[in-house]
Amino acid sequence: MKILDELKLSGVGVERRQEPSPAITVEPLPDTAFKTEVDRVTESEWSQLLERFADANIYQTWAYGVGRWGEGSLSHLVLKRGGEVQGVAQLRIFRPPGLKAGIAYLRWGPLCHQLGRELDGGTVVALAGALRQEYVENRGLYLELLPNAFSGSVRAQVFESAFRQYDHGAGISEERYRTVALDLSSRLEDLRKNLDKKWRNQLNAAERNSLTIIESYSLRRFRELYRQMLERKQFHTNISLEEFEQIQERLPQTQKMRILICEYQGQATAGLACSAIGESALCLLAATNDHGMKLKSSYLLQWAMIQRLKQSGIRFYDLGGIDPEANPGVHHFKSGISGADLCHIPPFTACDSKLSRAAVKTGQMLRNSWRHLQESFSHA
Repeated sequence: MKILDELKLSGVGVERRQEPSPAITVEPLPDTAFKTEVDRVTESEWSQLLERFADANIYQTWAYGVGRWGEGSLSHLVLKRGGEVQGVAQLRIFRPPGLKAGIAYLRWGPLCHQLGRELDGGTVVALAGALRQEYVENRGLYLELLPNAFSGSVRAQVFESAFRQYDHGAGISEERYRTVALDLSSRLEDLRKNLDKKWRNQLNAAERNSLTIIESYSLRRFRELYRQMLERKQFHTNISLEEFEQIQERLPQTQKMRILICEYQGQATAGLACSAIGESALCLLAATNDHGMKLKSSYLLQWAMIQRLKQSGIRFYDLGGIDPEANPGVHHFKSGISGADLCHIPPFTACDSKLSRAAVKTGQMLRNSWRHLQESFSHA
């Protein structure tokens, strides 16, 4: 229970099956207290700004935006009060050719929880207003935000109050992000003691297998491990390692992904890539080959990452998305680390343009039709 309590108080939070806590209501500060700057920041300035926020994450880095969507598709909003930056947001802008319509998409943002400070509700309200004015009212876009906030947390309640003028619960994104998050504030020996008994036994076995851990910033060796894993599992993925390599190369040194490779007699058996920005770390990529499965390499690798993140002062470790039905094996493995099972709050959306809303609905219909066609062929 201690871990769940600390997650809730910190703003990471967890949804409990009990009477809900009183709703948090935040009121706006005078409009004159804030100033908005749009698309006036440089890449290096943006990277420095991210270092100020506890809720910073790789999806809000300039490098990720360029690698994933292209530099011409990005927009950056900075909110200031008294000349001091209070919040930032990186969005992807998509406009179909020939149409005065489009989408502004914000993933895991805006960033507004400054390191070492309490979350300021007034700032979140101001960000909600600034984002709506710039991308909905000024540009006529369909705006969708996926906040970095988990259901039941203080941060989620602040967002739900601050964005109450938005639509909430439905958007382009159909699935809510669900994960297992581990609070690293406990002593290392207590973290190990709290591991599931079977998971800890597998870790003990891995430690007897003469495995070594190598840390680097390169995905070169990970690429082959990932290929071997896909061959073993016989499934396709839309994850592009080339894209991640480009992102890694462009990220500033303090924000680069941490990559661990597990070796046996000089041969790679498993790999893990993790992003640690702000107060949280996020597991992005993991792969194990056949030899690694026999040697329990993934257990030693995850434990090594937990140790390194704790030594670096990271507060929470997000083990990455889980899907108990579609991928029960991964869910079972991550649950064995005994973190909290969390789910992001639904997206917020806003749109005043009938044309932009129609474009979104058309896109959703086309996507659903394509998925149905793919499923038909897969069962043929």
